[in-house]
Amino acid sequence: MRQAPRFWEKRGLLARLLWPLSKLFGFISTARRYLYEFKILKSRALPVPLIIVGNIRVGGTGKTPTVLAIAKALQAKGFHPGIISRGYKGQHQDAEAVSPTSSPSVIGDEPCYMAQQLSPLNIPVYVHRQRFLAASALLEAHPNVDVIISDDGLQHYALERWPAREGGRDIELVVRDARGEGNEYLLPAGPLREPSSRPRDYTINMGTSGEPYLAGSPSFDVEIKVKKAYQLQNPSNTLSLSELQSSSEKILAAAGLGNPQKFFDLLKAQALEFDALALADHYNFIDNPFTSTSADVILITEKDAVKCSQLETYKDDHRIWVLPIEIKLPASLMDLMADIIKRPQPC
Repeated sequence: MRQAPRFWEKRGLLARLLWPLSKLFGFISTARRYLYEFKILKSRALPVPLIIVGNIRVGGTGKTPTVLAIAKALQAKGFHPGIISRGYKGQHQDAEAVSPTSSPSVIGDEPCYMAQQLSPLNIPVYVHRQRFLAASALLEAHPNVDVIISDDGLQHYALERWPAREGGRDIELVVRDARGEGNEYLLPAGPLREPSSRPRDYTINMGTSGEPYLAGSPSFDVEIKVKKAYQLQNPSNTLSLSELQSSSEKILAAAGLGNPQKFFDLLKAQALEFDALALADHYNFIDNPFTSTSADVILITEKDAVKCSQLETYKDDHRIWVLPIEIKLPASLMDLMADIIKRPQPC
């Protein structure tokens, strides 16, 4: 996926010319949702509560760090969470467990990243283009799992849910960032998969401040925390950003994200001086983007490190450092979510 076009941020000429296509997109999306609601298309429910972490705006809002934070927080409360994802391009014939050594080029960088983070906690991650099959395989292999967290999937109506706002024990979360909803047009004239008024149980504002209520549901602000960077070649070697800055003449920050500017803004907030290199979302790193740089230090994201760590070209480059980030969810939100998933199973 390439970077989001700039015309998505305002209702300029190009966006208005594409607006009729947005209306068509909205009509098709609504018709598809009604096909599931009226049982013309089949949807299936899970035997355990389901938490869907998704977005209305395409690309790079922060779903995956939110999934990780929820999984860790729920485990700390005594639950046994499992994670499902569509995986890279949904190309898997069978549901597959993801391990820390799985190939990002086959499984996808985000599931591999989550598996690396959650494996020490024994939280399983499974992938399949049909999330019900991924969840079913996970539950069969891990019968102690009592709540499923779906990385993305708000628009995956084949996975039936009974949302908390309607009295159920499933939760739909919308993650948004500082870009908000842009020009509020649907694709392709704007960045939205669904209207910004789309019902949800909670909204999470990633690294920005939002209204107390959005689309009629409670809204929570989440702070992004920067941890010490570690060297890709030798992960036990760690330095703070200020230490990296003082030891380097030139720093290059690179990010292959849906919204790489978020990574760069995070570094600027730490008073770091650097050159920025925005790569395509899910950049595969087969072609080395760092061969021509004279930087002393190259800072990358943990998601990109998943791919670089499996390629010899990057593993031997002492200049590459990985910057972990962490988000801490409000205790009040986690208390609400814990109460919801304790609700009895519907008959």
